[in-house]
Amino acid sequence: MIEKMKMVYVVSSVSKKDEMLDGLRDLGLLHLAEKKSPARAASERFTTLSKTAGVLLDYAPDKKSKGKEEAPILSDEQFEEMYQGVLAALDKKSALSQEMSAAGAEIERVKAWGDFAPAELKELKEAGYDLHFYRLAKNEFEMAEQDPEVKMIRLATIDKMDTVAVIGALPATIPAAEFAIPEKGISELTKEIEECQRQNAECDEILKKAAVYDASFQAQMLKAQNEENYSSASETAESDEDFVWISGYLPEEDLSKFKEAASVNKWAWAQEDVAEDDDQVPTKVKYGKVSGLIQPVFDILGILPGYRESDISLWFFLFFTLFFAMIIGDAGYGMLILIGTIVFAVKTKGEKKYSNIVYLLFVLSIATVIWGAITGTWFGMESAMNVPFLKALVIPSFANYPDYFGVTALAQQNMIMKFSFSVGAIQMALGSLISIKKKIAEKNLSWVADLGWLVAIVAMYLLSLYLVIGESINITPVFAMIGVAFLLVVLFGAMSPDRTFAQGLKAGLADAFTVFLNTISCFGNVMSYIRLFAVGMAGLAISQSFNGIAAGFHGPLIILAVVVVLIGHGLNIIMCFLSVVVHGVRLNVLEFSGQAGLEWTGIAYEPFKVNDKIIK
Repeated sequence: MIEKMKMVYVVSSVSKKDEMLDGLRDLGLLHLAEKKSPARAASERFTTLSKTAGVLLDYAPDKKSKGKEEAPILSDEQFEEMYQGVLAALDKKSALSQEMSAAGAEIERVKAWGDFAPAELKELKEAGYDLHFYRLAKNEFEMAEQDPEVKMIRLATIDKMDTVAVIGALPATIPAAEFAIPEKGISELTKEIEECQRQNAECDEILKKAAVYDASFQAQMLKAQNEENYSSASETAESDEDFVWISGYLPEEDLSKFKEAASVNKWAWAQEDVAEDDDQVPTKVKYGKVSGLIQPVFDILGILPGYRESDISLWFFLFFTLFFAMIIGDAGYGMLILIGTIVFAVKTKGEKKYSNIVYLLFVLSIATVIWGAITGTWFGMESAMNVPFLKALVIPSFANYPDYFGVTALAQQNMIMKFSFSVGAIQMALGSLISIKKKIAEKNLSWVADLGWLVAIVAMYLLSLYLVIGESINITPVFAMIGVAFLLVVLFGAMSPDRTFAQGLKAGLADAFTVFLNTISCFGNVMSYIRLFAVGMAGLAISQSFNGIAAGFHGPLIILAVVVVLIGHGLNIIMCFLSVVVHGVRLNVLEFSGQAGLEWTGIAYEPFKVNDKIIK
């Protein structure tokens, strides 16, 4: 259920601004409206801490190493002293890196000229010998050699070019690039690099010592983030000479708690219903015991229904469970997931944050075992049907090995496809009913168009059975249903509470071609549920293939057979999980949600409070 929100305005005297903000933060219920950016110093503190902590991960000791006690949490003073040392070390490392790069580049530039002392050249220049150095090609060298005014000494050949020392500069008539005398020679530059490396190692030691205090960094980052949020609230609050005020959204069921806090803190306040055109109202979903199991999936996908959208979390969970089971499709895989879940549950026992994940995995794994059992799929092994108990669990028309039950392969495939189409039609029809219920409550006449889509879904389902499976269906009424559905959508699809009937009718007729395309798309949506059959069969075929390869090894090669089975089924399980994300999630987020009118545009309800963990 999506909780109803109220817009609340809180007023206090200017002199008590901090007390008001402290009280609201302690209350932890108000989601601030039109939240402004925090002061630059507050945001930079968290950003710098986070960046520094990330850098220190490269210097952290191996977590697997034994005998190392966990570092204590530092006090604010101790942390600040250590932190400033880390920042200084990082700055110094950056400067040293630039120095080493510059020295290395200079060595590369001058190494062809050999190791020499630039200071000696300066002494010669002071003594009156203004030496310039050049690299000359053959033609330029001959020109210089023939010029009586050029006094030069040939030094050596480098890369097929002559190097020369000239007293004074070469005349402009001889094209040549002069060698710039470095400030330091190769020996001196090498010593500089070695010194930089030594200092760099000292900095590394500082960083390694600081890296053990990751818990202290996390604590300081949490503190900085809370200060950043407080600064943002302070910037958001408006004021004049006498009063300060702030507004935000409050869950209606928490209004009594707010009134009590307002009385204690002596705030002036007012509340009203959120405006119909307010698109910034946050969404707070109140999950039930069952629907709450899907919350980890929503968190991973980063989706949230809009404030005025319907809560379909329960239906999402139920259909996602079925899709997961059908796509994984193997009871053996389900058993492995179940065993892994049990191990995970034991390791995380007592940690509330993992409870929903554990229960969700239990449900998904058990559902997979059930689906695999009724289709007779155990690690893709046909021999499993020779076990009476496993064979007794199979529904013959669903069996992946139909020959054991006197069912033809075609009949079995048609039954699974029909089941997939039926699930799709039921889910999409449910989406239409959810939309109809919502629009009737809003007195929105476009619910009639959703009724048209419901008729279209039923018709497209029957058409799918007729075209794909070859069901004996009188096709004339089906096309009549499609026609009726098309008219209902065209005539009522553009209706809304802020339009007259004539305006809605005119807008609907203008969109007739779009509705025609959407009607065709509706058939595609129903057909898309065949992926539940196709992906499940693909997973079975892959497991059977690896089983067949492994069966070809005998004698000493049996070890290789085990490796093939482990790798093959491991890859297949990974591919099945990817298929759940690609196909199972898609059917819920696109086909079903689209039919229910959900766009997942929700803004998360994030009340102003002291957080007990870092919000990413």
